[in-house]
Amino acid sequence: MAKDNVTLRSTGIVKGGKVMLVGSKMDDILAVKSAPKEILEEKNSSQTSKEPLCMQKIHRKVLDKGIPPDVMPGIKGVKEPLPPVPLSGMLNKHGGKVRLTFKPEQDQLWLGTKERTEKLAICITSEPIKEHEEYHIMGLQLGPTEASRYWVYWVPAQYIEAIKDAVLGVWQFF
Repeated sequence: MAKDNVTLRSTGIVKGGKVMLVGSKMDDILAVKSAPKEILEEKNSSQTSKEPLCMQKIHRKVLDKGIPPDVMPGIKGVKEPLPPVPLSGMLNKHGGKVRLTFKPEQDQLWLGTKERTEKLAICITSEPIKEHEEYHIMGLQLGPTEASRYWVYWVPAQYIEAIKDAVLGVWQFF
């Protein structure tokens, strides 16, 4: 996390590095702060009633095939550090195998498939799979739109927080 008076060079960012900036306009902050309570409550209730990822049609075609036989075991309610080996046996939206390799010494996440390996700087969203809470659906935001999310299925639940820490801890600057 960088302070306002720190240069990018002093944070260790080098030419070609990627930075995620998060911010708001002052008018937007004031509008939220002064919004009537009813509007805020309505907005919150509509967000909580959103259909879970695992129930959405786009994800059902992969999830309905069941847990892959070679996926790493998932453990609900446990948080473990990332293992020294890649997370493997997970699937992408086409049903192809996916592995995640974390390279903190290089500030990279490698997303590997049969066809190729991509080195990424990204944002992550995840949700437990209903009736299989020991696994999650995880979305890796590769671009600016919702359509640019790369979905990974059957991610062992105990690694979700470590994955977020590994990725977001490296690339998030406030």
